[in-house]
Amino acid sequence: MRGGRRPIYAVAAWVRRQPSKVKAFLGVVAGMAALVFLRFIVHDHDNLFVAAEAVHAIGISVLIYKLTKERTCAGLSLKSQDLTALFLAVRMYCSFVMEYDIHTVLDTATLATTLWVIYMIRFKLKSSYMEDKDNFAIYYVVVPCALLALAVHPSTSHNIFNRICWAFCVYLEAVSVLPQLRLMQNTKIVEPFTAHYVFALGVARFLSCAHWVLQVLDTQGRLLTALGYGLWPSMVLLAEIVQTFILADFCYYYVKSLVGGQLVLRLPSGVV
Repeated sequence: MRGGRRPIYAVAAWVRRQPSKVKAFLGVVAGMAALVFLRFIVHDHDNLFVAAEAVHAIGISVLIYKLTKERTCAGLSLKSQDLTALFLAVRMYCSFVMEYDIHTVLDTATLATTLWVIYMIRFKLKSSYMEDKDNFAIYYVVVPCALLALAVHPSTSHNIFNRICWAFCVYLEAVSVLPQLRLMQNTKIVEPFTAHYVFALGVARFLSCAHWVLQVLDTQGRLLTALGYGLWPSMVLLAEIVQTFILADFCYYYVKSLVGGQLVLRLPSGVV
């Protein structure tokens, strides 16, 4: 077992010694390699979207276990949960008035769970909430997302208000995890269940992004045209990519910590 781990430690040590630009380049290469791998082993790329939702559900299950069994919300950002509830509520509204499908049901379940988490943090476990560390100003993301939605939204035949709401929830979802990352950066130490939850979000974001990228490649770009015209199709794809890269650095340190056998994740300065 130790012999098998030595090459991993050697590679990890080599990567750690590289400058930030080289690490970023290696991350992009690893992401592209993962996309190529998924393209060949997953024949129906819609399954990637289902897998993303499944991984997200696993992450929420870990969160529920933490709150019910550990009886603490230490390390969790209430503001990230508020943003998640907001974009889910807007997306549910859009689903009901624009295109009701199975994803509406899944969003309903996720919203209900998120509201329960918010309730637990605000009332039941308030004494363990790190309010002083959860200091990300959410209007820094809500206002820009709203303005961007006003400027760039779908060019479909739906009501203009509904189209703006649709764009708003897409943009807000991409940055909803920022308060959670800020809280973890402030504490520097991330306990296991919170780390598992955020890593699950990162994996779900990557699978969702892979779904869109591979769909665009398979349709030779026709999917972008099907989404509408103007900047909107490109913004949808960009939002997926942004979500993935926001969590990429954290996922790197998570895997590194896991390989090293550390139960508690320690983040260096400047990770998020």
